[in-house]
Amino acid sequence: MKILNKYIPVLLATLLLLLSCKKPGSSNMGGKDEAYNPFVANSVDRDWDEIREDGILRAMVVYSSTSYFLYKGEPMGFEYELLKRLAKELDLELELIVSKDLDAEFEVLNRGDVDLIAHGMTVTKQRQWEVDFTEYLYLTKQVLVQKKPDNFLQISWKELENSLIHDPIELINDTISIRKNSAYYERLQSLSNEIGGDIIIDSLDSSLSTGEIIHMVSDGKIKYTIADENLARINASDRINLDISVPISFSQRISWVTRKKSPEFKKLLDSWILSQRKTTDFNVIYNKYFKNKRTFKNRSKSDYYSLANNQISAYDKYIKSHAKKLDWDWRLLASQVYQESKFDPKATSWTGAQGLMQLMPRTAESLDVKDPTIPEESLRAGTTYLKKLYDQFEHIPDSINRIKLTMAAYNCGFGHITDAQKLAEANDLDPYTWHGNVDEMLLALSYPSNYKKEYIKHGYVRGTEPVNYVNQIMDRYGQYKQFIAVD
Repeated sequence: MKILNKYIPVLLATLLLLLSCKKPGSSNMGGKDEAYNPFVANSVDRDWDEIREDGILRAMVVYSSTSYFLYKGEPMGFEYELLKRLAKELDLELELIVSKDLDAEFEVLNRGDVDLIAHGMTVTKQRQWEVDFTEYLYLTKQVLVQKKPDNFLQISWKELENSLIHDPIELINDTISIRKNSAYYERLQSLSNEIGGDIIIDSLDSSLSTGEIIHMVSDGKIKYTIADENLARINASDRINLDISVPISFSQRISWVTRKKSPEFKKLLDSWILSQRKTTDFNVIYNKYFKNKRTFKNRSKSDYYSLANNQISAYDKYIKSHAKKLDWDWRLLASQVYQESKFDPKATSWTGAQGLMQLMPRTAESLDVKDPTIPEESLRAGTTYLKKLYDQFEHIPDSINRIKLTMAAYNCGFGHITDAQKLAEANDLDPYTWHGNVDEMLLALSYPSNYKKEYIKHGYVRGTEPVNYVNQIMDRYGQYKQFIAVD
């Protein structure tokens, strides 16, 4: 009777939960009534037609060592690369929202802030009650992550083996640290039942990534955790004191997540994922982030890996200093430097432009640059030239449009921008606004019917170059703001 009494509160709570999930007025007789699901009922009615009309693919991603991060100034990650391919396939602009709270992701999805949760989630029945899962991206299993003894290199193999867990049953009455609302939490509850003993679950902050938690084990901050095997292998590749050999589950599907009220969008994603899984490119991308241990180690040891340091490049000090003369966010200037040279001080273009800021020989000479491959010299001269252009647009009231026009002028010349502004006025567009106005006229100046007009003074320009130049810098700047603190 004592055992029975112990479970009465649990049974009552379960009964109340089941009753609360029925539609108002529905009957429990016969089991034919559809369960009322408040998560689905309260979610937005938004499917592929609405997404396509907006022209934007809004996806939630996780800032982690495999999904989405910054390395040497370049955004990278498994999900990031796939999402770029998907957005191109769907002819949509990609907008990434970095998850701040893993526990709140389904809520964010169902209220319509994003249309896709694009990081690997384990498909479980409990989760399927709230959301839909796409076709799986890959299969994996969960493993125990445990730390070897501090002196494991000095002890015998037998001593090492005796110090480690080899079977999940040895975890009875021991503690494992995980995020509460993760699939690992569900698995541990099932495992406790399977082995007939309690496993103590230590709930961690929902903002922590799996990679960060794995490193907490390595650093001795927690005793054990659970992780998907592919994540465990790559994150443990530079932590030789970790053991990840004990499986905790069978193979499981890892997928992206959509709303239940977006069936057409899910159908489209399913088809795309199935086609991608058959390609060599997909396997190359997967191996790049989950199997290539050498490149992972190089990233994790780099000063310019955003998960390790608040740095973008080796030239951040100079970029910060020279950004002040423009009164720009240094991360914006850093994005332009990357666009010019990818932070390679010896970069040389086919036109003869050199250095971090890709100064043309005549420009470099006029700014008294002796050697454009010297980083500080290039940044000094480049920002001096930017300031000159910026001042020429001082009549533009909106600072963002002023910056965009300055950058476009840096790329293709001030004269071509003034031509595009004149063409904008002639077409009843705003000459002070970049997007949908001046940028469109720059594109139009590649046609004789426009660049041969009497009031166009500087002729033909291949407008796609400055337009892409500005847009890519601003997109990257948005990513830099997500990864790097302003200081």
